[in-house]
Amino acid sequence: MNIPQHVAIILDGNGRWAKSKGMPRNYGHVRGAKNLEKICRDAYDIGIKYLTVYLFSTENWKRSREEVDGLMKLFRSYTKTCIKTARENNMKVRVLGDPTALADDLQESLKELVESSKNNTGLNFNLAINYGSRDEITRAARKLAKDCAAGKVNPDTIDESLFNSYLDTNDIPDPDLMIRTSGELRLSNYLLWQLAYTEFYFTDVLWPDFNKKELIKAVSYTHLT
Repeated sequence: MNIPQHVAIILDGNGRWAKSKGMPRNYGHVRGAKNLEKICRDAYDIGIKYLTVYLFSTENWKRSREEVDGLMKLFRSYTKTCIKTARENNMKVRVLGDPTALADDLQESLKELVESSKNNTGLNFNLAINYGSRDEITRAARKLAKDCAAGKVNPDTIDESLFNSYLDTNDIPDPDLMIRTSGELRLSNYLLWQLAYTEFYFTDVLWPDFNKKELIKAVSYTHLT
């Protein structure tokens, strides 16, 4: 079995999982967060070097106020837990997306998480929070345009490699495999530039039920060479 270097996951199905248990949607998000801790360990155990997960999209602000508030509360708790987990498991954590729309205290916690884990040498764990690929590409184009206007970049030198250096994932290899749980067959504005040559794997399994066995199953279906 060829192990992909970089796996990206859309963690979908928390709400439906909770509904099937007769519980509120935010209960599903809590269970999904706990499952993510397990999958991080599982991914590293089988040899995956980079794991990127879609926690909260730029479109998720359109959800109910109750659900968004619940997610932000969960992120605060998860970030603090992740600082400890990263230290114990030697994980290097990076944040993708635009954090400026998040509350100040959450921004500070994310900065602490990234800073405290920057020298770790285990799993490279990337959290996409307030992330949207179109937003990422737009922000990159804006920064590049400013550098061109300032004379720092010659427009004639712009190529894929240069543009890639302005993206949130500038020094991260593109995913080899993208997994989406819960049966949805769409990308939901996730890593559109980075997934250009990535293999896709869709499963009906809801995220809280996705485990090491399912991860290995997804990896075994890839055709990496």
